[in-house]
Amino acid sequence: MPTVLRSGGYRFFFFSNEGSESPHIHIERDDRYAKFGLAPVRLERSSGFNSIELNKLRRMVEEQEEFFKEKWDEHFGGKKRA
Repeated sequence: MPTVLRSGGYRFFFFSNEGSESPHIHIERDDRYAKFGLAPVRLERSSGFNSIELNKLRRMVEEQEEFFKEKWDEHFGGKKRA
């Protein structure tokens, strides 16, 4: 589970067995979880985050989208780019 960023108490990561999926990022904080697709940024699922926090997370992912895509490509070797 490579962690690619920690910011504001959030951990941004992906699982090592997801290279066949479209690029995305997982986010967790305490017992809350979200998954955002990249290119375009879109919420795919969440648990425990309220709508205000999900909007904040979406903005954070949008700001870091290129960084997350670079990390995805580094880890998965450029596989499956949407």
